[in-house]
Amino acid sequence: MNTLWLSHFTATSAIGCGLEPTHAALRQQRGGLVPCAFDTVDLNTFVGEVAGVDSVQLPAHLTDFDCRNNRLAFLGLQQDGFMAAVEAAIGRHGRRRVAVLLGTSTAGVLQSEQAYRRRDLTNGELPADFNYRTTHNAYSVADFVRNVFKLEGPAAVVSTACSSSAKVFASAARMMEAGLIDAAIVGGVDSLCLTTLYGFNSLELLSATPCRPFDADRSGISIGEASAFILLERPPSTLDANAVLLLGAGESSDAYHMSSPHPDGLGAQMAMAGALKAAGLQAGAIDYINLHGTATPSNDAAEGKAVATLFGDRVPCSSTKGATGHTLGAAGGLEAIIGALALQQGFLPGGVNTINIDPTIPIQYLNANRDSAPQRVLSNSFGFGGTNCSLVLGRAG
Repeated sequence: MNTLWLSHFTATSAIGCGLEPTHAALRQQRGGLVPCAFDTVDLNTFVGEVAGVDSVQLPAHLTDFDCRNNRLAFLGLQQDGFMAAVEAAIGRHGRRRVAVLLGTSTAGVLQSEQAYRRRDLTNGELPADFNYRTTHNAYSVADFVRNVFKLEGPAAVVSTACSSSAKVFASAARMMEAGLIDAAIVGGVDSLCLTTLYGFNSLELLSATPCRPFDADRSGISIGEASAFILLERPPSTLDANAVLLLGAGESSDAYHMSSPHPDGLGAQMAMAGALKAAGLQAGAIDYINLHGTATPSNDAAEGKAVATLFGDRVPCSSTKGATGHTLGAAGGLEAIIGALALQQGFLPGGVNTINIDPTIPIQYLNANRDSAPQRVLSNSFGFGGTNCSLVLGRAG
């Protein structure tokens, strides 16, 4: 795979809006999970809710897109000078040569949930102000971002559950290699809604405490929300040593079960091995792995087996979902950015909330931060139905 440059990136989640607060929270091992008080939800669980999303106002010409998911997207776009970076890229490449490739799992489904509450009880009609196409529709968030920047290039959404915003990196790489584009806005946005909270509750996967990935007493996930955006471009002839590169991406589909991974993590192994192959690296070249690490008994055990098979217990690993919650379709993008921060800031983030590391999973799991200088990191994202994706990121120098 041709190497690509993460020329600019930004993350917004329960631990902060923008890179500086995100980095600070990770350094302090400060989580953002709180008891769920979202909307009308009545569940004994914790969530990673982003503060201030409801007060975000979209530009007047984009009010048709108004929903929680697109407000969260707009909040994220406004951090870290990302919008200015995109405009500069448009100046370099042109509006038709910049793609928008984003991941989401439920997009603006909350807008439909709220619309159904307001339906006409005599005839069942939904309220006249409900616009499915620009809100609930999975494509809505890409269409919204495309309109924010007045882009004319390819725009698409990947919705493969929790691997969605990792797989868009691979999609962008293929488009760039084919000569269709010169840059891409990739990442993902997923926001809290009743569908995911009650859906995961029906699967008995929600934890009544802040989630504890890879803990011997882990009991399930904590759902979060996030927006993560990365501007991908071909690397210039000279780069700062601190620049972050996409070295490889690996995808697999094991189709073992709709909601459970293969017990030996075979699909995860294939994705990680594929990412290493695409990057032209051996397993020994990886200095840190950001695990998918959802904190369910079966997922962590399967991923642990997969990691141990390829890497043994040599590579330090952790899941950052104990801090952010599981941000579903935004997780791949968010955790790639956390991997980029680890490369730039010289530290490995320890897993928040994990106290008693599961001794039956033979990997080197970090439950405390470690000062280090990683050169290459691997980020895992595995979704329902066995839609898996791993990314290899590295420092330029």
